[in-house]
Amino acid sequence: MTAEVAVLGVGMHPWGKWGRGFTEYGSAAARAALADAGVDWRDVDSVVGADTVRGGYPGYVAGATFAKALGWQGARVTSVYAACASGAQAIAAARAQILAGLAEVVLVVGADSAPKGFFRPAGGDRADDPDWLRFRVLGATNPTYFGLYARRRMAVLGDTLEDFARVKVKNAALGALNPNARYRKRVTAEEVAASAVVADPLRLLDICATSDGGAALVLTGMEFARRHGVAQPVRIRAVSTTTPRYPTTVLDLPDIATDSAAAVEPADETFRASIVRGAYEEAGVGPEDLSLAEVYDLSTALELQWYEDLGLCGEGEAAKLLREGATALGGRIPVNTSGGLASFGEAVPAQAIAQVCELTWQLRGDAGDRQVAGARVGVTANQGLFGHGSSVIAVR
Repeated sequence: MTAEVAVLGVGMHPWGKWGRGFTEYGSAAARAALADAGVDWRDVDSVVGADTVRGGYPGYVAGATFAKALGWQGARVTSVYAACASGAQAIAAARAQILAGLAEVVLVVGADSAPKGFFRPAGGDRADDPDWLRFRVLGATNPTYFGLYARRRMAVLGDTLEDFARVKVKNAALGALNPNARYRKRVTAEEVAASAVVADPLRLLDICATSDGGAALVLTGMEFARRHGVAQPVRIRAVSTTTPRYPTTVLDLPDIATDSAAAVEPADETFRASIVRGAYEEAGVGPEDLSLAEVYDLSTALELQWYEDLGLCGEGEAAKLLREGATALGGRIPVNTSGGLASFGEAVPAQAIAQVCELTWQLRGDAGDRQVAGARVGVTANQGLFGHGSSVIAVR
């Protein structure tokens, strides 16, 4: 087990389509996190920013961009990018600085100002870029990938359109209770089924939107938290940022081909399962210890996949777990009590940080109508393109 760091403060700028720059969202989230922690900006030793590729040069150096926006005060800065896992990489960098003795107080910030419609590759011709190729050669937008994955689950594991709709209904009900969510309206399974087909078999309400938003954390050493008067803070016990193992035998965009298994046997577990296993091993816990989970529901079908990868059930049993109500609020293991991406949409560099914000509120007992009774251990999980794993375990 790795030494723990304290989550002293959390803050968010509500998700939506606000039409302003990412710096504004991140700065608002940072100020909220500092206020929540009771820490003055001048006492922050380091700022770690999760980069956005949609903000021009300031987005590529997000750590410095946020430090400047808050007012230069001499803190060290770090900027990281790992696609959807950027927030977890930022948390990992901040934790490493604290545990190495380089900083006592680190501010972690991620924010995005997303385009209308689906994400697309950066401009220019790059024939050696798998992400460019999957758009230009296959026309495979993100929803195309989500649809292919959903169709595979239907064919291999027997999931149904009704199962996918149940995920959306569950998450929309929780998002309706979350003041930071973009979509705060309950939906019915009939409304999901009646929404437009985007990438067969997925409907519009099966797929997350692209959103503006920002999230921030104030992480500190345990001794600093005690001096600050917080004897029992929420603690980060593990951060997993693992990569896949060769060979990859199931198509996973942006790659548009799989590896041959003729010479090397595939690993016993999927990449996603290995991400979470790494976090479990580091934290010294297992799925049986969890109070709740926040997972990356880019689509309703992908949420079901995460149930299995988290070890909440066996392969092919996710839909059954959902139907039984186990992953709803009040169930055995609530998943996406925040409302998930179904209710937020995706603000890429902020999303993994927002997941930890939700865990923190739950573990403190501050989640209001979304509260999981007696929450003690929470896990986050997502995957960034190009083999970036992301899983954080927080405890109290």
